[in-house]
Amino acid sequence: MLKIFKLLLLITLSTFLFAEEPKEEEKEEIVLPTHTISFSGQEYFESSDLEKALGVDTVSFFLFWKDDTPKIKDKLLPTLKESVIAFYHSEGFYDVEVSIKENKTSVDVEIKENKPVRITSIEVKSDYELKNLILFEKGEIFRAKPFSATKTRIVAEMFKEGYCSYDLVSKAYVDLEKHSVDLKYTLKKGGICTFGKLTITGLETVDEDVVISRVRALEGERFSTELVQDTSNNLYALGAFDSVLINVDKKFYNVIPVDIAFTEISKPYHLEAGAGFDTYVGARVHGEITKFNFLGDAQKLKLKASWSSREQLLVLSYLKPALFSLFDYSIDLGARVGYSNLEYDGFQEAKAFTRGYLQHEDGRVSLKTGIAFENIGITKVDNLPDIDKAEQNLNEGDFVLAYPYVNFVYDARDSKLNPKNGFYLSAYAEFGGSYEEDASAYLKTLFEARIIHTFSKLTLSAVGKVGVVDDDSENGLPESKYFFAGGIFSNRAYGFREIGVIISPTHDTINGASSWLNLSVEANYPVWGDLYGAVFTDNTMLTDEAYDYSGEIISTAGLGVRYMTPLGPFKFDVGLNVQDPSVYAISFQIGQSF
Repeated sequence: MLKIFKLLLLITLSTFLFAEEPKEEEKEEIVLPTHTISFSGQEYFESSDLEKALGVDTVSFFLFWKDDTPKIKDKLLPTLKESVIAFYHSEGFYDVEVSIKENKTSVDVEIKENKPVRITSIEVKSDYELKNLILFEKGEIFRAKPFSATKTRIVAEMFKEGYCSYDLVSKAYVDLEKHSVDLKYTLKKGGICTFGKLTITGLETVDEDVVISRVRALEGERFSTELVQDTSNNLYALGAFDSVLINVDKKFYNVIPVDIAFTEISKPYHLEAGAGFDTYVGARVHGEITKFNFLGDAQKLKLKASWSSREQLLVLSYLKPALFSLFDYSIDLGARVGYSNLEYDGFQEAKAFTRGYLQHEDGRVSLKTGIAFENIGITKVDNLPDIDKAEQNLNEGDFVLAYPYVNFVYDARDSKLNPKNGFYLSAYAEFGGSYEEDASAYLKTLFEARIIHTFSKLTLSAVGKVGVVDDDSENGLPESKYFFAGGIFSNRAYGFREIGVIISPTHDTINGASSWLNLSVEANYPVWGDLYGAVFTDNTMLTDEAYDYSGEIISTAGLGVRYMTPLGPFKFDVGLNVQDPSVYAISFQIGQSF
C-alpha cells in the first residue's frame, strides 16, 4: 500500500533554477558556444514558455529577418534537466518526466508532463475579507507564483488599509498520490496603525513648510502605503530634489514614525527639444527650458515654445508652492503669460494671454481659481476641404476679455497613468465679458465624469461631458470661445476640434457651439502580453443655442490597439462615422483619456 503523505510547501522565487536573462553588457561580449534546442511532448505549455523560463536565446518578433532558431548556451546544458523539472514543479507538475538527447550541434528535450496537482479546497479563517485577494479557485492547477503572489497581495492590502500588526499564516498541503492540494489562509488583522512624528533632514534651500504641504503621511492619520506613495510622488513632483527617501520601517505600539531624507537637486536646469507629428497640427518642433528650485523653496520657472504650420505657441509659466496656508490648507501661487496662433477649420485665432491663479491639491482633490486676461483676434481663412458646409457666419474681429475662473477635480481612479477601476469628476466655470461698452457678461461651464471598471481582464470605460456658453450680448464672443469637438478626447472619426455646430448626423459647420454633449464608451481586452485590443463608440451633440440638448448627434464607432508602456498606454485608434464611413480619422496618443 502506497504511503500517503502531505508536504508543507515553502516556496520562494529565489530557489528556482531558471537561467537569468543575459545582461546588456554580456550581449556585447564574445558570443558563447551554443546548441540549437527543441522541445516535444508537452501539452500544457508552448515551446516559447519553456524557452523564456530556461534562458534560451530567441529572436525578437520585430527582427523577423534574422534566424529564429532557438539556441541555448552550452554552459547551461549541465543543469538543463534540473531546470526543466524545477519549472514544471513550480507550475504544479510534480510527476514530470524529462529526457534529453544531445549531439554536437543540437539538444532535444522530450517531456512527459503527467497529471498536475490541482486545488481541492481553499479554507479561509480571517477577520478581513480575502476573497478578492486569493489568486486561486478550486479545480485550478496549483502553481508556485500565484501562491507566493497571493501572500504578497494580502500583506500589501494590510499595510494599505492601516493594519501593520497583522498575523498571517498561509499554507499549502500537497497530496502527491491524489494529485491534490489544500490551501489554508489564517489572518488576524490586528489593530489600526497611525503615522507618528515627521522628521525631515537634508533641506538646504527649501523651507520645511513647502515639504509639509506635500506630505500626506501626517501624524495621527491612519497608516497607509498609498499615503506614503502619494507623499513620495508629491515631493518628487516639486522638481527640487534628486532623491527623496521615506522611511516607515519603525513601529512603536502601532505608531509608525515618518523619516524623510532629501538630497536637493544638483542640476536645476532642464532642457527639452524635439520634433514630432500631431494628428491635428501636423509636423511640429518644440522646445522647453525649466529652472527647478528657482530662487529656492521649490519654485519653478518654465519657458515653452512650439511651431507647426497650424499652430505657434510661446508660454512662460511660474509656480510658487505653499505661498500661504488657509484653514490649514496649503495654497500654491501660479502664473502664465504667452501668445498662441492657432488655425481652426475656417478661421484663425491669434491670442495674447496672461493669468494668475491659486491652487490647492490634497490627494484626490484639486481646486484652482484665478483670473485671466485675453486679447483675441479672429480672422477668416480659406482652409476648408469642401464648401458644402452650412452658411459660415463667423464672429470675426478683436476681443479683449477678462474673467475669473474656477476648476475643481475629484480623481478617485486607482491610477492616473493606466487606471483599471474608479471614477473622475471635474467642473470648470468662467464668468466674464468684453471691455466693449455694449458687451454683456457671459458664463461658460464644462462638467466631465469618467467611470472605469475591470471585470477579470475586460476593462470598460465611459466618459461624459456637458458644457454651455450662456451669452446674450449683441456682439457675442470670439468664435474660439465656443465649443468644438473631435479628436482623441471627444470624437475619433474627426480631427482635433474639427466639429462645429452639428446640422445632421453627417454634417457640421465651422461655427462653435453654445451647448455641448458628448458620450464615449470603450472596452479593452488583452490579446497578447502588453498588447490590448479596443472597441469604442463616440457620440457628439453641438448646438447653436445655450442649454439646447435636442440637436442632431454625430455617432462614431471604431477599433483601437493599446500597448502598455511605463508612461501609460500608447493608443492607436481608427474611428468611422456610422452614418457615413467615408468620414474617418486615425488618432494616436500616449496616456489615458479615461
